[in-house]
Amino acid sequence: MPVESVFPRLEALLPHVQKPIQYVGGELNSTVKEWDSCDVRWALMYPDAYEVGLPNQGVMILYEVLNEREGVLAERTYSVWPDLEALMREHQVPQFTVDAHRPVKAFDVFGLSFSTELGYTNMLAALDLAGIPLEAADRTDEDPIVLAGGHAAFNPEPIADFIDCAVIGDGEQAVLDITEIIRAWKAEGRPGGRSELLLRLAKTGGVYVPRFYDVEYLPDGRIARVVPNAPGVPWRVSKHTVMDLDEWPYPKQPLVPLAETVHERMSVEIFRGCTRGCRFCQAGMITRPVRERSITGIGEMVERGLKATGFEEVGLLSLSSADHTEIGDIAKGLADRYTEDKIGLSLPSTRVDAFNIDLANELTRNGRRSGLTFAPEGGSERIRKVINKMVSEEDLIRTVAAAYGNGWRQVKLYFMVGLPTETDEDVLQIAEMAKNVIQKGREVTGQNDIRCTVSIGGFVPKPHTPFQWAPQLSAEATDARLGKLRDAIRQDRKYGKNIGFRYHDGKPGIVEGLLSRGDRRTGKIIRAVYEDGGRFDGWREHFSYDRWMASAEKGLAGTGVDVEWYTTRERGYEEVLPWDHLDSGLDKDWLWEDWQDALEEVEVDDCRWTPCFDCGVCPQMQTAIQVGPTGKKLLPLTVVNQGADQAKGAGV
Repeated sequence: MPVESVFPRLEALLPHVQKPIQYVGGELNSTVKEWDSCDVRWALMYPDAYEVGLPNQGVMILYEVLNEREGVLAERTYSVWPDLEALMREHQVPQFTVDAHRPVKAFDVFGLSFSTELGYTNMLAALDLAGIPLEAADRTDEDPIVLAGGHAAFNPEPIADFIDCAVIGDGEQAVLDITEIIRAWKAEGRPGGRSELLLRLAKTGGVYVPRFYDVEYLPDGRIARVVPNAPGVPWRVSKHTVMDLDEWPYPKQPLVPLAETVHERMSVEIFRGCTRGCRFCQAGMITRPVRERSITGIGEMVERGLKATGFEEVGLLSLSSADHTEIGDIAKGLADRYTEDKIGLSLPSTRVDAFNIDLANELTRNGRRSGLTFAPEGGSERIRKVINKMVSEEDLIRTVAAAYGNGWRQVKLYFMVGLPTETDEDVLQIAEMAKNVIQKGREVTGQNDIRCTVSIGGFVPKPHTPFQWAPQLSAEATDARLGKLRDAIRQDRKYGKNIGFRYHDGKPGIVEGLLSRGDRRTGKIIRAVYEDGGRFDGWREHFSYDRWMASAEKGLAGTGVDVEWYTTRERGYEEVLPWDHLDSGLDKDWLWEDWQDALEEVEVDDCRWTPCFDCGVCPQMQTAIQVGPTGKKLLPLTVVNQGADQAKGAGV
């Protein structure tokens, strides 16, 4: 039977909320399918506001991959702001999709993509609004399968009570495989109900179902072991890896938002994975190996995407975009091709040692020349050895000198505070580096209008990285270090006024650390925060540290562990970590050896260009590093506009 739209009930509420346009749907390139023409139906969610969630590449890709399949339907839902949530509760309007405004509870799968752990309370709000029991154990055959993905899903234990399953790694093929398992189960008449479906998913070895794993604890609070409790369920669950990105040229029809979003551009992922080996970087570790999209594949995606959207900027995305072996040819080819259309190109923050002026000039040729962003991460040479960020201050000064000399006036530098073995002196070196950047800019240009913005984030140890064993700096110690750095910048009369200083205090980082390395016991904290009104914890104006700490005291009562146990405590080699049964492909002994190298300030090269360091990914995942060059070039501009030229010649 068709599922009715809730829009008639929702529409009456929209005049009473902020930004009602975000709930209306109907975006260019969105898809609405007939309910009864499909036998497997997905509701996809990025658990944040529309303005953050709509541009998310992961959800956009899965939305298109699923909707391309015959008999499969995918719609999107986002977190509603507290003003609409209150009205929805009052008028009994359930969590809905923006595509056809169907209730989320009616779908077969409710899939959530978590790039950060601070979205967990938004998940609970969406479940509750949808009428889906918060605890997986309380759900019936009438409820959707609640599935988590995204980077945070590499440790789903804190939300193990709330999700039915999790998928780690690349989602494109995984969602199609899951779809076929659900389709077969439904075609057979749903034998064994929800439990049988989850068991079939678990037995694949590529879907983690927490209910089929028991966690045993030692008297001191550490985990003794994680044990499968059903026949045929594997001891470890493997990540998914898509090897040929050219076979997955998504999104082909990127969504164009109705309301303002955080990124107003069309984006193309030019490669996936990173082997630079930055020890703090979870994304780089869990997405190995490197897989490059071909230069021609990139060109085709850009051409198709611009025609489908009308955007005037193209983002060339990856973890380190300037590392693509053909990035120079890609940038020049695209800039040549779209000169007349004034299409701008952009890269995410650029590594100092991968930057060059020719590349920067190509990127800005058709667009505006904005500031350049570099991420040295650590202030001192010593701490950069610890984190394996092999960039010297001389490299940075040489690069910014070239940038200032070629017309740039603003540089943004990104650093972290609270890194392992860090001292006050390491942090104060950030101020010295910023002053040296301003000094060099003035020297090169002969002008005083040079600006440098220092942006600081707090370090949070992440699973599946060499720093997964590291102690986290307390919020108080973080704030004290930030205060000293702020004073060092402001008190400098010669350069201080030209240095911007942006930072987050240490409190959100402690909560993120609690959730990042938490186990199933932290689920009670998340629920208590939600029930106390916690929502949108990634937004400064909605985040409450006091609420989290009070909920932690309540949720962890009687367990023998506390917030400090999860955050500021250093782990040992023998400890069973909450995510050890989830296989990212990385060898745990290799991660430990890299942690020891960090403590000894030993740097490790990028294995793309050096012999293998045996991290384990390639043999374990039966994959390999894939890099160019292909030797091909992008098609020239005349070919792109050839159809239009022929039409003009024919007098059309």
